[in-house]
Amino acid sequence: MFMRAGTSRGPFFLLEDLPADPEVRDRVLLAAMGSPDPRQIDGLGGATTVTSKVAMVSPSERPGIDVDYRFAQVWLDKAIVDTAPSCGNMLAGVGPFAIERGLVTVEADETRVRIFDVNTGSRIEAIVQTPGGAVTYAGNQRIDGVPGTGAPVVLSFSDVVGSKCGAMFPTGVAQEEIDGVAVSCIDVAMPMVIMRAGDLGLNGYDPDEITGNALLMGRIEKIRLEAGRRMGLGDVADSVVPKVGILAPPRCGGIVHSRYLTPHHVHVAHAVTGAICVTCCASIKATVASEVGQPPTDWANEPSQDVVSTVSIEHPSGSINVRLTMDGAGAKKKVQRASIIRTARKIMDGRLFVPGSHW
Repeated sequence: MFMRAGTSRGPFFLLEDLPADPEVRDRVLLAAMGSPDPRQIDGLGGATTVTSKVAMVSPSERPGIDVDYRFAQVWLDKAIVDTAPSCGNMLAGVGPFAIERGLVTVEADETRVRIFDVNTGSRIEAIVQTPGGAVTYAGNQRIDGVPGTGAPVVLSFSDVVGSKCGAMFPTGVAQEEIDGVAVSCIDVAMPMVIMRAGDLGLNGYDPDEITGNALLMGRIEKIRLEAGRRMGLGDVADSVVPKVGILAPPRCGGIVHSRYLTPHHVHVAHAVTGAICVTCCASIKATVASEVGQPPTDWANEPSQDVVSTVSIEHPSGSINVRLTMDGAGAKKKVQRASIIRTARKIMDGRLFVPGSHW
C-alpha cells in the first residue's frame, strides 16, 4: 500500500510479504524504491529523503501491543537500507494500514492502535478515525508541509528517552564543543546533534544557505561523525543517525526555529521524532536549544512534578506542535509522554514488481 504519512511518503508492507533474509530484503527494497540512483527513476522513490521511506508492519506478540513497526530509510545514491532510525511521520500511516489489512479490529468511530517501534523500542498509541467501521482519510485537520486537509491521526509516544544510545545525554553532558561549535548530543525519540545556526555563520531561516553549500555540509558532517562516535554509535558514515538540528530564534510564536537535516539533505518540513527531541532539548537548562530558543515559562523552574506543555517547533514549511508530559529536572528529567497530530492518505493499493534476480 502506497501512502503519504505526515510529511513523508512510501510503501507500506506486511513484513511476511518480504524476504526473511535481511540482505535479500534490502536488495528488494532498493529495487522497489529505484536506488541507488538520485532520480530513483526505476522505482517508487520520489528522489528526496522524505519520499524514500519504507514501513514494514506485522502482528505483535508483545503484551499490550497490536502491531510491530519496522522502518527503513532507503538512500538515494547509495545501496544502503538504514534500519537504525525510526520515522514518526511514517508512523501516521501504520495505524490506518494495520486496520486496512485486518491486523486490528475497528472499535468505534475512533480506533486505538497500539504500536511497538522495533527500531527504537518505543511504544506508540495511534488514534485513527474509523466512522462507520472503516478508516477515513478525509477531514479538516491541517498540518504544515502537506497541502489540503485530512482526518487527524493522534500519535502518543512513550519510552522514548535513550531510544538508541541508552541515555538522554549519551556523552554525559548537556552541552559540549565539536570542531569549535557548541553542540548538544541528545537521544529522545531520535539521536540528534543540535547546534546553533549562528555558530555556523547562518541566519537559520534562508532555505538556500545550507543546500548546495558543499563546504558547510562537509563541516556539518564532520561534526556529526564525531558526535556519533561520542554518543556510542560508532562510525556513522553509512548511517542516518544521529540526525542534525540547526536552530535559530523563533519568529512566529514557537519555542525555536529548527532546520532538520536527514542528515545529508535539509528536511522540507520536520521529522516528528526530531521535533520531540528538539522540544525536550529546549526544556532543559544549559543545552544549546534552551539558550537559542524561548521555552515556556512553566519550564523555567524545572519542577519535579509532572508538567504538561504544548509547544510549537517552527520549521521551513510552518510549524509542528508537540505536547510533552515531563517530570524531574535537568539531566534527570523524564519524558513520560509526547503527543503529535498528523494526517495520512492512502494513495495506491496493488502489486509492486521487483526483478526476480533480486530475490
